[in-house]
Amino acid sequence: MTLKITWGEASARRMQRQFLAVPAPAGSAVAEVVGAMLGAHAQVMSAAELSVGMRAEGVTRGDVRAALWEDRTLVKTHGPRGTVHLLPSAELPFWTAALRAIPSHPSPFAPDVRLTDEQAEQVVTAIGDALDGVFLTIDELNDEVVARTGPWAGDLVMPAFQGMWPRWRQVMHRAGQSGALCFGPHRGRKVTYTRPARIGPDAELTAPQAVAALVRRHLRAYGPATPAHFAKWAATSKGWADDVFGTLARAGEIEEVRFEGASAWVAAGDTRFPAEAVRGVRLLPYFDAYGIAAQPRELLFPGASYTRALAGGQAGNYPVLLVDGVVAGVWHQRRQGRRTTVTVEPLARLTARQERELGEQVERVGEVLEAKPELVVGEVTTGPHA
Repeated sequence: MTLKITWGEASARRMQRQFLAVPAPAGSAVAEVVGAMLGAHAQVMSAAELSVGMRAEGVTRGDVRAALWEDRTLVKTHGPRGTVHLLPSAELPFWTAALRAIPSHPSPFAPDVRLTDEQAEQVVTAIGDALDGVFLTIDELNDEVVARTGPWAGDLVMPAFQGMWPRWRQVMHRAGQSGALCFGPHRGRKVTYTRPARIGPDAELTAPQAVAALVRRHLRAYGPATPAHFAKWAATSKGWADDVFGTLARAGEIEEVRFEGASAWVAAGDTRFPAEAVRGVRLLPYFDAYGIAAQPRELLFPGASYTRALAGGQAGNYPVLLVDGVVAGVWHQRRQGRRTTVTVEPLARLTARQERELGEQVERVGEVLEAKPELVVGEVTTGPHA
């Protein structure tokens, strides 16, 4: 008989495994928390620090930075969807093997802008060689890549924020996903890049093995899920994901369940779910892993929150207020010196207990950001993050 799973059961298990039901105890390794999230989105670094800190007792932005730049247990690089993530350094061989094997969507650029497959490989190799053992700014890296490939790589053909970027930068994310590039510490106000430490024996993981492991980990963290859910999270085609799930199902590595009346999948044998839903208030920052990966999206963002807390159906562009496991508002924090003002816009009236919990969450935001917080309940006028 096929196991039937409700949204409440799935939500409770996901939040437990994400350290959102109960934070990781004091002294937990920052990399362990990031690993459970399948990476912390780090395009906005303060948001990544909050994503991690809100999941672990006592962790502050200083601890996250120490793990990244001092202990080097974290690495900042291009992860799932090609976006910038914090990943556990020890897991980098697994991630590079898996991410290289996931087919990307067709290039959005015009044919005369794109790189050929051969040119793309030349650029990725050039990036890795140029960054081996050094830290370079983007301009320094540009000079190295063009010198190692050819003038065609430096053609200013890519539309950018305030001008045009050189052709080679359209595969910069691929260099990160392949282990040729990661972020280094700032040089003044300038970002630097380097090549991550040499990948060890685990780099021998084959592409099918790595993809299978990633699917199983995704299902343990965010399951039950469908091939379409995984494809959206990984920014790949549903058809490819269908084939992968089919192969894993035939091998007995995943099993089918009924999730809110529809077919979905969990890792084989991973069929225990909490009996009680998670209650309480949580604040999640921009691009938090839970808000992006947990599906179906219309159940995570019910009613008015689907319009208010999403940007054209895309999750992550607004920090969100969770109440009892679903999105129930948005929020924004504005820092000035040692103080930060946290404005929270609930979409429904909070109970007295929920108001107390919101205050506790705001205090925790202040602790993570190492700032004195002030709570304001009212309309959030800031628009979505790009």
